[in-house]
Amino acid sequence: MASRADNIASTLSLANFSKATELKKRIWFTVGALIIFRFLSFVPLPGVNPLVLQSLYEQTRGGILDMFNAFSGGGLERMSLIALGVMPYITASIVVQLAASLHPALMALKKEGEAGRKKLNQYTRYGAVLLCGIQGYFVAQGLEAYGASSGLQAVVDPGLMFRMGAVISLIGGTMFLLWLGEQITSRGIGNGVSLIIMSGIVAQMPTFASNVMNQYSAGDTGSITIILLVVLVVAMILFICFMERAQRRLLIQYPKRATQRGMMQADRSHLPLKINTAGVIPPIFASSLLLLPLTITQFAGKSLSPESTAGQLVVSLNQYLGHGKPLYMALYAAGIIFFCFFYTAVVFNPEETSENLKKNGGFIPGIRPGKNTATYLDYVLTRITVIGAGYLTIVCVLPEYFLSQTGLPLLFMGGTSLLIVVNVTVDTITQIQSHLLAHQYGDLIKKAKLKGRLR
Repeated sequence: MASRADNIASTLSLANFSKATELKKRIWFTVGALIIFRFLSFVPLPGVNPLVLQSLYEQTRGGILDMFNAFSGGGLERMSLIALGVMPYITASIVVQLAASLHPALMALKKEGEAGRKKLNQYTRYGAVLLCGIQGYFVAQGLEAYGASSGLQAVVDPGLMFRMGAVISLIGGTMFLLWLGEQITSRGIGNGVSLIIMSGIVAQMPTFASNVMNQYSAGDTGSITIILLVVLVVAMILFICFMERAQRRLLIQYPKRATQRGMMQADRSHLPLKINTAGVIPPIFASSLLLLPLTITQFAGKSLSPESTAGQLVVSLNQYLGHGKPLYMALYAAGIIFFCFFYTAVVFNPEETSENLKKNGGFIPGIRPGKNTATYLDYVLTRITVIGAGYLTIVCVLPEYFLSQTGLPLLFMGGTSLLIVVNVTVDTITQIQSHLLAHQYGDLIKKAKLKGRLR
């Protein structure tokens, strides 16, 4: 039998949306923040010639920079203030979370609750600043050597002052994006950092679609390939939506409780375990770890001689770890599987869940409370995580293989990008429905109070 909350949720309509004043303010704030993010992607670094840079970027199109450019919303192509995007923060969070699982002091800090979480978040920001400084320096160094072989100069006045200004600007741009993401999370709708990444990917959709149509017009891509592409995208979207809502529901039994009116019937509930507990974090973590060294080597390699040992090493690294290459896809799949299990262990603690059930008198039928329940939860979670890791690997690696075989430049259709867009969209819509449901409950409470006063 459906609960009252389910009945109210099924009757949600757009008419209720017009009455939810706070929800509309949150949505407008989110839209305004994302517009600011898009404006910033068009503000170039000081000392960079945007016209020359665009010409040079066209010569190197199709490499790892295209994917990094997609995540930054085109900021890397224009070498804007937010060219690095939020990827340094994501990479720093990987390091901090790994350290928090291995280092005793950080592990104790993690168990302190909200205060410990704030401290770890502060360490993550410090790490993001450090990574921004390292990446920014190599980007500035690569820009100075960018186009030297073709006689074009992307930097107007190369030198130490340009490098310092570029590093400071890139650090400031990334930190501003993190602040903007926190404001969206607290005052808007959805997760701010995820929405910034998603809006950057969606902003590249017209460009990628235009490139595909140009290839089709030129005869480089056939009609069958385009049809297969559309079918694959639609099938993947449906598959992602199905798997993201899939759950393993464990029955939780509560004992009968004595009240003044007599013995109550035993309560039953369910503990929902998502098939994909880790969400979009594993593909983002895996791709960011692959992007970090490749971005540095691709920019730093501009200043190295191809005949030198270091230059040959950089060329080999970028060649074997390019999109669609077997080594890249193998490392990508291994990274997704590892981070899927790792992040699931971070966000779900079987021992803590078992203790909470025991304190509330709940138990799983046939399983003794305490340690046995924790072991059973770990057993179930491990097996559904295998399915979740396989699902994420297929969704992220299959499009990479398809793109490498067809030669399409449609990196938006890449598994990571599509997974982020679908997940963030579903999560945002769910939050909007939650706000509408809370607003409808508020109206019901007000009407009940008004009837009580009239009586």
